[in-house]
Amino acid sequence: MKKTLVLGATDNPSRYAYRAVHQLKSYGHEVVPVGIRKGQVAGLDIRTDRPTAEGIDTVTLYVGPQNQPGWYDYILDLNPKRIIFNPGTENPELEELAQQRGIRTEEACTLVMLSVGNY
Repeated sequence: MKKTLVLGATDNPSRYAYRAVHQLKSYGHEVVPVGIRKGQVAGLDIRTDRPTAEGIDTVTLYVGPQNQPGWYDYILDLNPKRIIFNPGTENPELEELAQQRGIRTEEACTLVMLSVGNY
């Protein structure tokens, strides 16, 4: 299973990031929820301290492009195998920076990828 960091995690059930954490966990993936507010989602504490997580396969973004620059170094220093840009998070600048480091990028929906079996 793929260890996934959900950036933009929230305890608000109306948000896609909330659903993503639940679905990733239900599919057996280890999830590291990171957000700007403390809380819990799917029984996991939402981290606000930018944890140094080892072995991250995927970073899935739920933070809009206007709020991403402050996260660039953190995301890239995790050295994930891929970054998923969910709808509304597409960012050519971050995609290029990631690709320069050999990190694969995808503009896709984590929820759809899980539901059709190509996550």
